[in-house]
Amino acid sequence: MSTVTSEHPETTPSDPSDVNRRGMLDKLAALDAEHAKALAGGGEKYVARHHARGKLLARERIELLIDPDSAFLELSPLAGWGSDFTVGASLVTGIGVVEGVECLITANDPTVKGGASNPWTLRKALRSDEIARANRLPVISLVESGGADLPTQKEIFIPGGAMFRNLTRLSAEGIPTIALVFGNSTAGGAYIPGMSDYVVMVDGGAKVFLAGPPLVKMATGEDADDESLGGASMHARKSGLADYFAVDEQDAIRLGRQIVSRLNWTKQGPAAAPSYREPLYDADELLDIVPGDLKIPFDPRDVIARVVDGSVFDEFKPLYGSSLATGWASVHGYPVGILANARGVLFSEESQKAAQFIQLANRSDTPLIFLHNTTGYMVGQEYEQGGIIKHGAQMINAVANSKVPHVSILMGASYGAGHYGMCGRAFDPRFLFAWPSAKSAVMGPQQLAGVLSIVARAASEAKGLPYDEDGDAKMRAYVEGQIEAESLPMFLSGRLYDDGVIDPRDTRTVLGICLSAIHSAPVEGTSSFGVFRL
Repeated sequence: MSTVTSEHPETTPSDPSDVNRRGMLDKLAALDAEHAKALAGGGEKYVARHHARGKLLARERIELLIDPDSAFLELSPLAGWGSDFTVGASLVTGIGVVEGVECLITANDPTVKGGASNPWTLRKALRSDEIARANRLPVISLVESGGADLPTQKEIFIPGGAMFRNLTRLSAEGIPTIALVFGNSTAGGAYIPGMSDYVVMVDGGAKVFLAGPPLVKMATGEDADDESLGGASMHARKSGLADYFAVDEQDAIRLGRQIVSRLNWTKQGPAAAPSYREPLYDADELLDIVPGDLKIPFDPRDVIARVVDGSVFDEFKPLYGSSLATGWASVHGYPVGILANARGVLFSEESQKAAQFIQLANRSDTPLIFLHNTTGYMVGQEYEQGGIIKHGAQMINAVANSKVPHVSILMGASYGAGHYGMCGRAFDPRFLFAWPSAKSAVMGPQQLAGVLSIVARAASEAKGLPYDEDGDAKMRAYVEGQIEAESLPMFLSGRLYDDGVIDPRDTRTVLGICLSAIHSAPVEGTSSFGVFRL
């Protein structure tokens, strides 16, 4: 067993690590400000109005639903960031423990346009469905939504049917689905309770119907009120849509917990070790590690030492392909394999080493954690002739066809095909989180602007025209600014390219929750990969 030793001694104000800390704290302050926008929902006016109606907020409902003093891992809280829609996308999603069972919980935020679903709401909901299905997590939907945001229906209606499809598929696979209906669940939204295994409706609050009174009047000439069309009492006594009749919101949450307690739910993956040691190094020191300038390398073993049990990391091939650290460890008692970029660039040796390591993890049914800080695969005549394409393809082949669960953490750079080889979003990691220091794009801003400049200069020379140097400088500045902005974690998280931007100090906790959730499903590898070009 190899204990990872840290290279970070006590710091002084002039130490680089102190500069790193101050830079990270600034980024975390900016992140907190954006998270606060999601927590604010529709703002003070609409929060006060909601409370005045005797209703709980989305996160208040979740807090009562989950077990006392247990954690709730909120997912994609920045969804919709940078768009015309409220940060958070009027939906709260995450993983919480209910009656000892890890569940995927979704809750409409009715303070934002009555909980209406916009295009980002849909993407966030579909991502939560993916997580529930891959990890076999029971789904609890806390429903209060005015349906689709009608001005954006063209982006919601057709793909939105997947929400109902997913509910039925979860049920068909034996994954319980539970709907607690607190308010409106109308039109297409009526199928959320309609397709759930268990339905609880709140008296005087739940309104579940395909068409409300105005539309019924227009379509049929019939006069009807909310209660007779879709109230909790009617559905409990006449239609049979409600399985449980709750007298108020707290009662609905009590009934939801009662349902989960009767699921007889068991995990299908191996249990964590009954005991394990905490890391030898303080998680607070994770703030010291990543430089503000990602061109400056840092040793990922300093991160590993503060995340894994007992700071024990049994490194695999430590002297070969040293720009990628690979090895075995455990996190909160769960065995893991770790791939961590050590110096940014991936060469042929690192690619081959990664492919072998991923195969070994699949043989031993061991989940993999990818710690990103890569500028991509090495380019240049020497490396092309040495086979970097086929070796990089081996690594990507292994990642793509690996069947053990993957979790990715973007710590620093995650550029080019290196993002793919390290299991970026397109390669379906079970979970993907970013640190505030992370950046991801096809390449760095300066490199991308430089490429465009070289191409433009060559085009001018081919035409025999003088090159506009002033225009080139303006173009480069504009492109660098654009790519820099589009590489930042809040921008990417807003588009749901990750499952959240996290404080580095929370990395071990987040990984522990994810690994526990992962083991709700079987953890099995494969020996079947695509053809490795040798």
